[in-house]
Amino acid sequence: MKKEKLYAVIDIETTGGMPKRDKITEIAIIQYDGSKEIKSFSTLINPERSIPSEITRITGITTSMVQNAPKFYEVAKTIVEMTEGAIFVAHNVSFDYNFIREEFANLGYTFSKKQLCTVKLSRKAFPGLKSYSLGSLIQHFGISVNARHRAYDDTKATTILLDKILHDTDQTDNIHTIINKGIRETKLPEGFTVEHLHDFPESPGVYYMYNRYNRVIYVGKSINIKKRIMQHFGDTSRKTDRMIQEVKDIDFVETGHELLAIILESYEIKALHPEINKAQKTKEYPYFIYSYKDQDEYINLAIDKVSKKTSEKSGILNYYSSIQSAKSVVGYLRSEYILCETRINKNSPLGQACIFHQMGDCHGACLHIEAPEDYNERAEMAIMHISRVFKENFMIAVSGRSFDEAGIILIEDGIFKGYGYIPHHDLGYGIEEMKEAIDYQKPNHEVNNLIYNYLQTKNDYKIIKL
Repeated sequence: MKKEKLYAVIDIETTGGMPKRDKITEIAIIQYDGSKEIKSFSTLINPERSIPSEITRITGITTSMVQNAPKFYEVAKTIVEMTEGAIFVAHNVSFDYNFIREEFANLGYTFSKKQLCTVKLSRKAFPGLKSYSLGSLIQHFGISVNARHRAYDDTKATTILLDKILHDTDQTDNIHTIINKGIRETKLPEGFTVEHLHDFPESPGVYYMYNRYNRVIYVGKSINIKKRIMQHFGDTSRKTDRMIQEVKDIDFVETGHELLAIILESYEIKALHPEINKAQKTKEYPYFIYSYKDQDEYINLAIDKVSKKTSEKSGILNYYSSIQSAKSVVGYLRSEYILCETRINKNSPLGQACIFHQMGDCHGACLHIEAPEDYNERAEMAIMHISRVFKENFMIAVSGRSFDEAGIILIEDGIFKGYGYIPHHDLGYGIEEMKEAIDYQKPNHEVNNLIYNYLQTKNDYKIIKL
């Protein structure tokens, strides 16, 4: 087979299975040029924590074995040199790649490589096998290994497997497909190449797709910008077809954290009105409650459905996932603040007593018995109630765009106020100093819901009470 690329075949051992929690204990790299080994590197790594007994049972690596081993930052330069210009190859590549990328991120360095998974490649090259685990393939092909679940021996076995795949089968097309996530040059917008897509960062952020008139026609967010953009063009849908036809350039903003990307995307969609986007609120929160004053100066509450026309309406208080949930909230506010049916229901007839006045549960705004200024005091309290998504004032601290930076999100007066970035060590400073880093934003009720839902489902943040 024709030599085409330089491969860096890699295996690691770790203290567990979660890159953001666990650490690398051993790494091995073999440079391979498609026909022969060029050079290799292998070392234990001090994870700066104890190794669980279950991990020791599997790998044989103990805490005492790594006590005098180099720490990751001490071998980082060698890892960069061994992988420079190479395709990152591993058996179940996402595991090894994500751990190494996380270790580099902790050093403030962006580690980004093309990846090739020998599990996926083996399935294509040798169909019909019962298992494609490395142990099963070692046994099936009679590959000689001295110590399974040790980095160098597993890397050596993976290199032999890759060599067998390259020389015993013609997998050129499949290798390109796996590395490029199924994207073909013919499926890309004019002027784009797969190499161009590989240049995007593998970090959280927001990306912008422009048309030939330099107008933003799509805004998206992702915890991995490159992966998401590649997914767009590896997809088969009407939206993808439109992107292929209309997109002429793509730009991005790294945010450092998923929640910051969620917030920025919402604001950018509202500000730019991209043609291809389906507004988030249309799908997730299709109804909203808003307030307005009628000709008699009474404050009214009403429900409307989100559309391009209504989204610009003033007085929007909050968004809801269904008409029933919006009606339920209005019903609660009517009862809690003794609101008049004619001021919360457009279909209620004017000029006659509402049903609640007849029941003694309305002070008579329907008949102009209660003055607007008296009625509006309670209506304002109801508005404040519905607008306050959060009951306390606090900041949310998240990861920033580099190792020594933190992102901070300000929640005050029950709503999102803005976000910013500060040096990580400044998180211990006073609240007022931290507030100076906040870039204050216009009220965005959709963002309030997005933040609230994120806090209920994720735990990758720290709450700082004000």
